[in-house]
Amino acid sequence: MNVGAPRDGTGHGHAQDSGARGAPPSLLARIVPEDVHCRECTHDPEGVVLHPDEEALIARSVEARRREFTTGRHCAHRALQDLGRPAAAILPDVKGSPRWPAGVVGSITHCAGYRGAAVAPAARVRSVGIDATPGEPLPEGVLEAVALPAEQVRVRAHLERWPAVRWDRVLFSAKESVYKTWYPLTRRPLGFEEADVTFGRSADPGAGEFTARILPPVRDLGFPQELTGRWLACDGLVLTAIALRPGG
Repeated sequence: MNVGAPRDGTGHGHAQDSGARGAPPSLLARIVPEDVHCRECTHDPEGVVLHPDEEALIARSVEARRREFTTGRHCAHRALQDLGRPAAAILPDVKGSPRWPAGVVGSITHCAGYRGAAVAPAARVRSVGIDATPGEPLPEGVLEAVALPAEQVRVRAHLERWPAVRWDRVLFSAKESVYKTWYPLTRRPLGFEEADVTFGRSADPGAGEFTARILPPVRDLGFPQELTGRWLACDGLVLTAIALRPGG
């Protein structure tokens, strides 16, 4: 069984899933290191075959959930193959976080019009977190719910100065990537209010770096007090990514 792979060609390293004819270059590849292998889809390809154990997870799901799950796993299987690993079943743990094959770290994301996955060898990357979200204003009240007061001030100042970027979405997405990097290593919850995100300056108005300072003590967890990631606003989407190196 060729798990997760319809007839759509192969790729190496940063490869866009070639099921979408004329698709733009990989967006994820622009914000992850070269040794992180990524796949993405801007549509849901037909003919994807999941592992039976994966299929069982969505047997009773609505069509929208089936499509996002199936294409997300398809991207993950293809990224694993790019890494030289078999496309094994990727099942969730009790908290819903993907369980990757031994020696591999990774992350999966999906939103309207986008599915993506990133994987890396655990010997080179301790943890990976990626997130994608529509590049639209957050619904009313969400910024106040997820952002610290100082973050709200910074976001509103950025929106006034650089209105072409939805900084509220960048902040929200960055915090999602922080959690996806945090949880596999600590197996502990981390609230939105427990990470303080700041944005660095960039020559590219639609891309840049961010830093997340973890506010609870982390010394006993072997986790860094700060994480650095990258963000991209492009094609109506906001994407963020963190690749935590050993020793970080």
